[in-house]
Amino acid sequence: MKYFSLVWAQLFRSRTRTLLTLLSVVAAFLLFGMLDSVRVAFTSGGNVEGANRLITASRLSITQSLPIRLDAQIRQVAGVRDVTYGMWFGGIYRDPKDFFPNFSVAPNYFDIYREFEIAPDQLQRWQDTRTGAIVGEQLAKDFGWKIGDTIPLQATIFPRDGSNDWPLELVGTFRSRDRTVAANEERQLMMNWKYFDESNDYIKNQVSWYTITLDNPDHASRVAQAIDAISANSDHETKTQTESAFQQAFLKQFADIGMIVTSIMGAVFFTLLLLTGNTMAQAVRERIPELATLKTLGFQDRTVLTLVMVESILLVGLGGAIGMGLAASILPVLAPKTRGLLPPHVPSATWLVGVGLIIVIGIVVGLLPALRAKRLKIVDALAGR
Repeated sequence: MKYFSLVWAQLFRSRTRTLLTLLSVVAAFLLFGMLDSVRVAFTSGGNVEGANRLITASRLSITQSLPIRLDAQIRQVAGVRDVTYGMWFGGIYRDPKDFFPNFSVAPNYFDIYREFEIAPDQLQRWQDTRTGAIVGEQLAKDFGWKIGDTIPLQATIFPRDGSNDWPLELVGTFRSRDRTVAANEERQLMMNWKYFDESNDYIKNQVSWYTITLDNPDHASRVAQAIDAISANSDHETKTQTESAFQQAFLKQFADIGMIVTSIMGAVFFTLLLLTGNTMAQAVRERIPELATLKTLGFQDRTVLTLVMVESILLVGLGGAIGMGLAASILPVLAPKTRGLLPPHVPSATWLVGVGLIIVIGIVVGLLPALRAKRLKIVDALAGR
């Protein structure tokens, strides 16, 4: 610590260069903090034990459907409290750019998903109306829908009576109890599964997934294995997992988020290595006479090496801390506006990786300039050789 003032003075010897380099480090770690938070959020939650709700879907692919008769069989598994099911519909409203998730679901869907609030009379009307639809408050607000309106969905997968037209009557709206995720959770539409099953020209008596609630979350692993054993060695083998793991599998049908984030950050940090490495090399090259003077005053070679290494790590550490701090401040503000794309905070795993990167990058970019300073000969330096 007694040499900190010396290191600090050398770091800001050329303020313009240091500030520009610092801004580059800040930008890199800000990007890392936000993107890696997304990666961690998308790749966590695969452990079944302790889960409150389980999802049972096809083992082959989430695009493969399951027979409706599994509903009764799953209910007979010890530890299962209740079961509901849904079928992906995938219809569009007006324009593909206006896409929102839409499903056909069982009558007890909202008994399982208690995080959604809905007026009892509207729920009853939906259950009694064959062509009824319930939408999230945010979705209704986005399109200016009100109770009684007809929503003309266009099928992209399941035609109805030879036509792609699926007109639905809006009979109710729901809202999320957790208002921090309302912008994402309330952009959904649910229609009656029975109406979908009777009317579509494509498949009958099939669902996309089952959602299971448990008597005891500690028995989740046992229950999951028992459910999957029902369809073992059949033409519709299942895989039971947590909701978060199911959502990850669904998103991976479109893109591997982990690979994309890793590739982007690899390119960013490679560029950062070149930039900060050049900055440190230039800084040491300009200070050769000063380093020789330090050695003349009695500073040992290892002390000079340490001073340069600390300067390098301080430069990267300062920029990294600011960048990660900005990411931690920005995510809670942006998350509610991104429909679930961004997590509401920087996970601890991202913080740990960020600290590790700061140390590694600081050592790598400072090692060669530090070794040059250590091997510096006083006579050669003062002679300008």
